[in-house]
Amino acid sequence: MTIKSLDIIHDEHRALAAMLSGLRSIASGIEAGRLKPDYDLLESMIEYIDKVPEKVHHPKEDQYLFAKLRQRCAEALPVIERLETEHRQGDARMATLRDALASYRQQGEAGFQGYHEALKTYIEQEWKHMNTEEREVFPLAKAHLTAEDWAEIDAAFLSNQNPWEGAAGEYRALFSKIVNIAPAPVGLGG
Repeated sequence: MTIKSLDIIHDEHRALAAMLSGLRSIASGIEAGRLKPDYDLLESMIEYIDKVPEKVHHPKEDQYLFAKLRQRCAEALPVIERLETEHRQGDARMATLRDALASYRQQGEAGFQGYHEALKTYIEQEWKHMNTEEREVFPLAKAHLTAEDWAEIDAAFLSNQNPWEGAAGEYRALFSKIVNIAPAPVGLGG
């Protein structure tokens, strides 16, 4: 049985991973002196993470996948509760990252280390979060959810707009902007 919702979640994780890898690569380039900071690009990348994974992806997981798994598998409760707590902390984590970037923009080179540390913390937390979902939640969901559960979850995920595009394609436009201005190998920019 193909579980479409897990495929969608996995694809969304891969898109987020690409954005996180891009941020890390750019920060490494700045740190090594190969790149100059493009604050607008960094701000756009953080905006994308805030608008898509934090505001669309995580609520879908909570409302559909985690809710059904909570009903079917007591063993999953501790991990679900931890992940839901991390989802609720998303706004604060994004604010920390945005504030660190604003300080970097204001202070110039002197603010880079604070931004870089905030970025590394965010990326590490997000990687752990996605890995927990894929390595712990997905197997439990596959083992404990019924075909009817999956039909409902799949329908919910498939009925939602593609979160990477947004209501009027604004996320796709933001993603395209990022790809076009980010330096290689992150994007197509110079």
